[in-house]
Amino acid sequence: MKIIIAPAKKMIVDTDSFSTQSEPVFLNQTDQILNKLQSLTYTRAKELWQCSDKIARPNYEWLKKIDLRKNLTPAVLAYSGIQYQYMAPDLFTAPALDYIQQNLRILSGFYGILKAFDGIVPYRLEMQSSLSINNTVNLYQFWHDQIYNDLDFDNNIVVNLASQEYSKSVSPFLKPGEQLIDVVFGSLVDGKVKVKATLAKMARGEMIRYMAEHQVKVLSELKKFDHPDYKFSSSLSNDQKLVFLYQK
Repeated sequence: MKIIIAPAKKMIVDTDSFSTQSEPVFLNQTDQILNKLQSLTYTRAKELWQCSDKIARPNYEWLKKIDLRKNLTPAVLAYSGIQYQYMAPDLFTAPALDYIQQNLRILSGFYGILKAFDGIVPYRLEMQSSLSINNTVNLYQFWHDQIYNDLDFDNNIVVNLASQEYSKSVSPFLKPGEQLIDVVFGSLVDGKVKVKATLAKMARGEMIRYMAEHQVKVLSELKKFDHPDYKFSSSLSNDQKLVFLYQK
């Protein structure tokens, strides 16, 4: 089983809590992306990032100094958004840490795909960014089926806890019979499941912690996800989607 999640915009450097165990599998491709980013003018970079000068200026200064092979932070600690805070990997037991290194994959516009303890540096680049590299028009074209292939669907069920922006780097390449299982955290409103982004991010992080602590290997175990606010809905779920409904 593999689990895919999205990265977070907010990143930190933490070279002390845990050691890195591996390097990103597509580091050569990341070199190409970095070279392209470093060739951009400040105006173009700000446009690409779609942010204010207050955010763009320090990111642009950092971009010029990035070294992909020094001062590395394990990926699962480098991202510090809501999902990662609720996952709380710094509190994991040793078996849980081993579980996420083997099973968790973080999708990234910059790195492609990451294991939990791949060593990375902070960056700013979303998968949907319109960055042209090697005659491709965007990052989806640049990565093409490389992320999909690395997930090895021949030997894995893949649990999708990523946003649509990132799962779109995988789903177009699925072959008949391959299992990408979407997990939905939502509320039932007028007979329809509505997802609130912040609550869903919290629940995704907690689900990863649950899977790691319980060494989840099959979907039947995942359906038992023990959460005070969400309960599995068998009536709304199917072979390709697991729905958990908010109970408050």
